[in-house]
Amino acid sequence: MGKQTGAHIVWDWNGTLFHDNDAIIGATNAAFAELGLEPITLERYRALYCVPVPKFYERLMGRLPTDAEWEVMDETFHRYYAEHRIGCGLTEGAAELLAKWRSAGRSQSILSMYTHDELVPLVRGFGIEAHFIRVDGRTGPSGGSKAEHMVRHLGSLVGVDPARTVVIGDAADDAVAARYVGARAVLYTGGSHGRASLEVVGVPVVDTLGEAVAEAERLAA
Repeated sequence: MGKQTGAHIVWDWNGTLFHDNDAIIGATNAAFAELGLEPITLERYRALYCVPVPKFYERLMGRLPTDAEWEVMDETFHRYYAEHRIGCGLTEGAAELLAKWRSAGRSQSILSMYTHDELVPLVRGFGIEAHFIRVDGRTGPSGGSKAEHMVRHLGSLVGVDPARTVVIGDAADDAVAARYVGARAVLYTGGSHGRASLEVVGVPVVDTLGEAVAEAERLAA
């Protein structure tokens, strides 16, 4: 297996491996309704979404939400999402790509900003947990960047070289987190950001997970 063995992928979950756009938009609009805001379309969401999430709300509201508003919106979002994620599945071809990467002797892991205690059983329920050497979700408050979480995640992976690690995600913040630890990134257009929002980041942008894995293999060679 030679040089292939050292290549590692850190997968994002929501909007990348897990195709949950409908649940995300529904949860966002449920949160907006709590403050009397108009619902948004998927296209508008993908054009404006950013992290930290309160900044996304600022783009839509014209101001940052107050602490009280943020608490209400955050709680509403997660309650709605938990109820509606059950109708969502893996992104097309994801299971096959994970199995193929693992069978080639390469390693992979998940780092998500979704709550850790919710993420692990969700991944397990799809029967793909064995493909990963580690699955990490968010611990602590929501709404922040993935960068510091990425430091801890990679630090816990024995024998994984950041220089031969590629982060595959659907958000600009995935590329920011990768750069923060000296890894590379490939961004996928099927999730939270449209292509125009991703191309300004300066990393490869692809339309399918198959293309993302091929690009990761090239970058980590």
